[in-house]
Amino acid sequence: MKNRLNHHWPVRSRREFFQAAGSGLAGMALSSMLQAEAPDPLAPKPGHFKAKAKSIIWCFMEGGPSHLDLFDPKPKLDELSGQPMPESFGKPITAMGTANNTLMGTKRKWKQHGQSGLWVSDWYPHIAQHVDDMAVIRSCWANGLNHVGSVCQMNTGDILAGRPSLGAWAQYGLGTANRNLPAFVVMLDDKEPVGGPKNWSSGFLPATYQGTQFRQGDTPILHLKPPAGVDETRQRAKLDFLKQLNEKFGADKQDDSELEARIRTYELAFQMQSTGPEAVDLSKETEATKKLYGLDEEETRAFGQNCLQARRLVERGVRFVELYCGSGSGWDAHTNMEGNHSKWCRASDKPVAGLIADLKSRGMLDDTLVIWGGEFGRTPFNEKGNGRDHNPWGFTMFMAGGGVKGGQAIGTTDEIGLRAVEHPCHVHDIHASILHLMGLDHIRLTYMHNGRAERPTIVGGNLIKELFA
Repeated sequence: MKNRLNHHWPVRSRREFFQAAGSGLAGMALSSMLQAEAPDPLAPKPGHFKAKAKSIIWCFMEGGPSHLDLFDPKPKLDELSGQPMPESFGKPITAMGTANNTLMGTKRKWKQHGQSGLWVSDWYPHIAQHVDDMAVIRSCWANGLNHVGSVCQMNTGDILAGRPSLGAWAQYGLGTANRNLPAFVVMLDDKEPVGGPKNWSSGFLPATYQGTQFRQGDTPILHLKPPAGVDETRQRAKLDFLKQLNEKFGADKQDDSELEARIRTYELAFQMQSTGPEAVDLSKETEATKKLYGLDEEETRAFGQNCLQARRLVERGVRFVELYCGSGSGWDAHTNMEGNHSKWCRASDKPVAGLIADLKSRGMLDDTLVIWGGEFGRTPFNEKGNGRDHNPWGFTMFMAGGGVKGGQAIGTTDEIGLRAVEHPCHVHDIHASILHLMGLDHIRLTYMHNGRAERPTIVGGNLIKELFA
């Protein structure tokens, strides 16, 4: 026995025997693990604590809406209009070199609304009716000066491309709440936002967490209907065969998350062929509901359709929906402030108000967080006589529903609306607070990348505790 053992398994001591045996058992276990099916990255996962918001609808006003003309009235700015900025307000660096231009007051008429008495200008009469459900953050600030970096930061936390978007982090942390629709959906109104798909990218997270873009119009999801003559059984067989080929090709490419995401996308597309058409079919809505969102008016129809679509998606378990209004920097009013903002306020006022009202009437606002805002605000001094420059130093966003305490203004900018001075809220603070409402701790939500435990807010982020009801 000894000679036979030595012939087939040359060990020289009892210790070597157990080491070799242990290695063999470990190898068998590893082989079994490699053959086992990989865990589903989109399986529902518990949060770090109980969530107040099941879904997010982010109404992104791309281009930089002017807080000074919408939610943050500044009597001092109107008083100083036409004069140089007093030295007491500092000397900011501006995107277009307008710091030495004269101050420009607003032409808007302001009114307090609701029981809370929050101020809203006459550009947003419909949204003003919902101030008691809104927390208006007047002291937001960011790091970017231009649109590409700033839109990127508002989505991913960094002005440089490459990090995961907030929607991707939400999927990574919580998985999906449905199997027939994407968990993270992005909708545009006309053009592509600056920076394009990097704004809903999964970054260094597995590719399966990236956002899915829906198109504008009656067919937001392309190619849902199988070709003529292809029934469900045949379609299922084709996808199963395609999955086998992909898995065979990817057998030695376990680290290729894009391949894994593609395989899962085929499966999701098959599921969507039966549920997708119904989910995006706005004809099933009543005429009263369509009118509530402004679908009966040319100026409000495009964004109104997206807002109504968003409600239908979160109703069916979609976790994160981002809607762009003015994609391609539409709100970028360097000239003709009145004409530019009149157009985009008109396009967004009734749809956003309709969304809040519709969610509330259906009992969905309590666990759906609605966010409004752009990548930055606009400066108090004029550009080219009748426009405003980019302002990342102090601007406004608002949130409603999803565990937010409404009817309040959080933070302030200075007397001319240039800088956040009381309770400044950085983009990382905003992201941390959104994730908190979804039941995720932004510090504990980590992913190992290049030897570092990365998190959504990089190395910053403080909760805006006043937000929480």
